[in-house]
Amino acid sequence: MPALLLARRKLALLPLVLILSALFCARASAADYPDRPVKIVVPFPAGGTADAIPRIVADWLSRKWSQPVVIENRTGAAGNIGAEQVFHSAPDGYTLLSSPPPPLVINQNLYPRLGFDPTKFEPIVVMAQVPNALIVNPNNVKASSVPELIEYLKGNSDKTICATQGNGTTSHLTSELFQSMAKVKLRHIPYRGSAPALQGLVAGDVDVMFDNLGVSLALVQAGKLKLLAVASSERLPALPDVPTIAETLPGFEAVAWYGIVAPPKTPKNIVEKINADVNEALRQPQVQDQLKKLSAGIFGGPVDKSSAYMREEIDRWAAVIKSANIELQ
Repeated sequence: MPALLLARRKLALLPLVLILSALFCARASAADYPDRPVKIVVPFPAGGTADAIPRIVADWLSRKWSQPVVIENRTGAAGNIGAEQVFHSAPDGYTLLSSPPPPLVINQNLYPRLGFDPTKFEPIVVMAQVPNALIVNPNNVKASSVPELIEYLKGNSDKTICATQGNGTTSHLTSELFQSMAKVKLRHIPYRGSAPALQGLVAGDVDVMFDNLGVSLALVQAGKLKLLAVASSERLPALPDVPTIAETLPGFEAVAWYGIVAPPKTPKNIVEKINADVNEALRQPQVQDQLKKLSAGIFGGPVDKSSAYMREEIDRWAAVIKSANIELQ
């Protein structure tokens, strides 16, 4: 009988031992993290702001952690392919996703089926925000202001070609919002990312684009493209002479942002460590200078701040999709 009681007591204590062991291992893994290379998947092509911003942060983190932080571009399906890969990766902090809004807060309102649940990702941090802007090929479009462009479009319905970063991107949704509010029509040509879309715009294959300022501003400054307005709520301090679209269409606002998330069930202490180290990166003068060149405003802050912001963005873009009656298959 004593032997049986002893065996039962051991069995009763086993769950507690397992829980304590798991907690100890989680703390140890966070303390040692990272002890091998970290991969950050970017679900859009190299060359755009979505690729440039995480590379800036990853470069600093690789020095902080004394481990390689590798950017892997896994493109396709408006960011869904790369997002799905990360979603099903091991929740250990060694595979992360860095992305603009589409696969995190937009695509669930556009695609009938996804191979992942965006709301189950573990938010880590929103690194930065970049306002979208209305840019045109000056050889194709002679308008010099938003009112002039609207007037032109009303007389040339469906003739003006609009490039976007792809179906369901903020570039696409911003163009749809513009058409809805201005009561005009554009022919939509989706590209696979910002860089190829801008190449098409510079070449004159398309006429107009709503792109973030991160990469397009350099082409504007080189005289290859014309910047008509920005989609921020107020004029940018760095571009005080450039009007906002809202000055013509009150309430118009479209901002791209770039966040880092982890697979579902990634331990919170690892999430918090990555958040703290990314925030440290965002405080570095050299990192801030590089982001400023991309017209990026730093967001940062604790995990809860970014998590709440992403939830707000789901509702905001869902309203745009519903209002513009956008459907993708």
